[in-house]
Amino acid sequence: MQFKSGAELLRLCDENRLPISAVMLRRESEMRGSSPEELTARMAASYAVMKKGALKALAGPRPSMGGLIGGEAAKIAARREKTKPVCGVVMSRATCYAMGIMEVNASMGLIVAAPTAGSSGVLPGVLLAVEEEFGLDQGSMIPPLFTAAAIGCLITRNATVSGAEGGCQAEVGTASAMAAASVAELMGAPPSFCLAAASSALANMLGLVCDPVAGLVEVPCQKRNALGAANALVSAELALSGVGELVPFDEMVDVLFRVGQRIPVELRETALGGIAASPTACSITARLNHGPL
Repeated sequence: MQFKSGAELLRLCDENRLPISAVMLRRESEMRGSSPEELTARMAASYAVMKKGALKALAGPRPSMGGLIGGEAAKIAARREKTKPVCGVVMSRATCYAMGIMEVNASMGLIVAAPTAGSSGVLPGVLLAVEEEFGLDQGSMIPPLFTAAAIGCLITRNATVSGAEGGCQAEVGTASAMAAASVAELMGAPPSFCLAAASSALANMLGLVCDPVAGLVEVPCQKRNALGAANALVSAELALSGVGELVPFDEMVDVLFRVGQRIPVELRETALGGIAASPTACSITARLNHGPL
């Protein structure tokens, strides 16, 4: 069950008549010498951490370590309770949960890096929103996490998930691709459609720079997680509708890596360019250097 590319993954799915999640579970079982039941339990524990983090942000908003974010998720939830969201309930929930996870991350709470701390809100935001909207049981939410893991594994192996190496496209872009594929499988899409969803998600975020204000994983990271969640839902819907992606997944991963190499160092997590270099951001950075806001 070893695979090094999306093409190899699809071949294994076809030969064994298995979804991506099942192939990934078998792969992990073979590599780690752990039973599928043990690995499933561990993944369920990770999902529980995701859910707890999202709900924690709503129950008791806390300011981030840098003081730049805090309470945004609760505001989104409050608006949804009062009026119909412009973007729809599912998108509103996904946005809310994704931003909430980032609040927990920025206030030193417990999160699951998926694939990184800076992009940790996308996958749980999407899955939690879909779980609630469709009234799904807890057990059905675990296989999609293995699908997401397979996508993340391939991008990590063949490109990068580091903002310092490939920009935010590598972090939030990868998280969005993971979420898109996982939702597509959850909704019944075959493996090829799931990879198409992941490819579309990556295409939509190509060139996204990493420019954290004051070098903190707060702004614009939180809102980009919301964007990644929205992109994942749109990409999954496209794939489920039979709208494919012209460029295959493996080629898109290579494109991601090559684009990342061409992003100037100032726009790769150094906080020397982009939003981080705006007058307001520079003023905030100067104030933070002399103590909390």
